[in-house]
Amino acid sequence: MDHLLRFLHARNEADNHAYAEVAHRFGGDALLDSHLPMLDLVEMLARDYEAMDSSDPRFTGLAYALRVLAQSYAEHTDYRPEWRP
Repeated sequence: MDHLLRFLHARNEADNHAYAEVAHRFGGDALLDSHLPMLDLVEMLARDYEAMDSSDPRFTGLAYALRVLAQSYAEHTDYRPEWRP
């Protein structure tokens, strides 16, 4: 799961930079307003998972949710098929 979390962190960072570039070049505030909160929430879930004890009853469900979210990057070269839920 560590690799998946690093992958999600990297994709989140790349998406944040890409959206900032779009906003800078084209004035895409609406794009930023709609996508950045979602990226922040994914990042929050990843941090929560990292801090959570495996005995927490939410642990398995959160791991599943992160795998589902990672599927949005399934076409990325660093995505691993074993991460599929």
